[in-house]
Amino acid sequence: MNLTETFLGSRSDQALERLRTVEQLWTNLKSQPIGQNSAIAQVITQQDESGTDPDLDIVICGGTLGILLGATLQQLGWKVAVLERGILRGRQQEWNISRQELAVFTELGILTEAELENAIASEYNPARIGFSGGQDIWVKDILNIGVDPVYLLETLKNKFIAAGGVLLEKTAFVSATIYNNHVLVNAGNEKLTTRLLIDAMGHFSPIVKQARQGAKPDAVCVVVGSCADGYEKNDTGDLIYSFTPIINQCQYFWEAFPAKDGRTTYMFSYLDAEEERPSLEYFMSEYLRLLPEYQDISLETLDFKRFLFGFFPAYRKSPLNLPYDRVLAVGDSSGGQSPVSFGGFGSMVRHLKRLTEGINEALETNSLAQKDLKLLQPYQPNISVTWLFQKTMSVGIKQKVNPEQINRLMNGVFAVMERLGDDVLTPFLQDVIKFIPLAKTLPLVNLKLVLPILPQVGITPLIDWTGHYFNLALYTALYPLGKLGKSRIKNLAPQQQYYWRRWLDAWQYGSGND
Repeated sequence: MNLTETFLGSRSDQALERLRTVEQLWTNLKSQPIGQNSAIAQVITQQDESGTDPDLDIVICGGTLGILLGATLQQLGWKVAVLERGILRGRQQEWNISRQELAVFTELGILTEAELENAIASEYNPARIGFSGGQDIWVKDILNIGVDPVYLLETLKNKFIAAGGVLLEKTAFVSATIYNNHVLVNAGNEKLTTRLLIDAMGHFSPIVKQARQGAKPDAVCVVVGSCADGYEKNDTGDLIYSFTPIINQCQYFWEAFPAKDGRTTYMFSYLDAEEERPSLEYFMSEYLRLLPEYQDISLETLDFKRFLFGFFPAYRKSPLNLPYDRVLAVGDSSGGQSPVSFGGFGSMVRHLKRLTEGINEALETNSLAQKDLKLLQPYQPNISVTWLFQKTMSVGIKQKVNPEQINRLMNGVFAVMERLGDDVLTPFLQDVIKFIPLAKTLPLVNLKLVLPILPQVGITPLIDWTGHYFNLALYTALYPLGKLGKSRIKNLAPQQQYYWRRWLDAWQYGSGND
């Protein structure tokens, strides 16, 4: 019996069974052939004809993060329906985020200051960054807030309904037909007609599967962890930490956060989706094997509240522009997160204001064709440049590298950023890449640490990265120029205004200036 079976097998919450359910998804993904898959279900069809006027303005499929967007759009006066295949409720595990990022909820008027404070379940300082063989770095006020998903989603859900929103629980999306003037959505036993369909169903959305035609992800982040009580020290956290060499072609990174009912610890690794990659059960056993060393504690002294596990696919072709009129992917469905982040709540919050304003204007100007909606999920060079970072933190299944190669590089890079100060270090830790901090950092990294990485990364990704790097510089220059001409936008026709504002958003977010 392995450690996973020992610690998860006898739990009343059926943790082992749930892990093996997710394991099957991971196995299927690894065995998926490279390229397009014609066997993917076609859940979106199109008809070149018009029908009656739709009953709704917006239907959002996927309530967990979709309710964030639904609540903001409903209060703007649009007729919104949110579909959730189960009951819309938050999980017990907190969402970690930085306090300043939460201001968008009060700025958009969907939470009061008091409600926002009530949504905060935990807070800590400082947090550590460290890698084997190097010096620890301590920072404050970065991902140090734990938001209670149960309270947050229940509050937004109630406000959404009170404002006239339609919430359909236990109503899973089945299919949709796009007409010239509306979308017919089949969900459960319901048939809804809407001007715009928003996909917030996540990485494994059937709409996304059809749009990507079953393409294999270019990278995956595998995550396992737990929340447990019994730790002696629980007032600091780890943003990213490593204390082992490369093991089984994987570099293990760790995170730790105080939680309202214990301490949350994660182990994660950046991989490709080759069939030879280990199982989730293996990763969980590795997590349990190394946790005592990581936290200087015996497993037997811990009271495990819950176990956490999953994997996050990432695609170079992201954010995803769906090839349909009147259908928009948001959140993890769009793949808009960085390949070195987990996406989810943090990514959705970051883009909440931009998406709210953009969708509102798209509806006002009837800019709902595919060419219009793709501007709501624009190319962002500050995300695309992070693909090289992902490559440097992962190892191919057949590559032979020094077991300490990744730790040495990470130590070198973070030492440089710490010397350059918070203006360089803080945005990077918040997954916000800016041109000037990046341009300051790269020349100062020791070439002896960089050269061994080049064969690991490969020439094609380097060339690709160079293009994104120059685009990052271009967007950095375009954004302030675009702001200078913002007052003139009002003189344009409404749809032209929509386009100009979306380009300005693209330059702002694509340069990390949001």
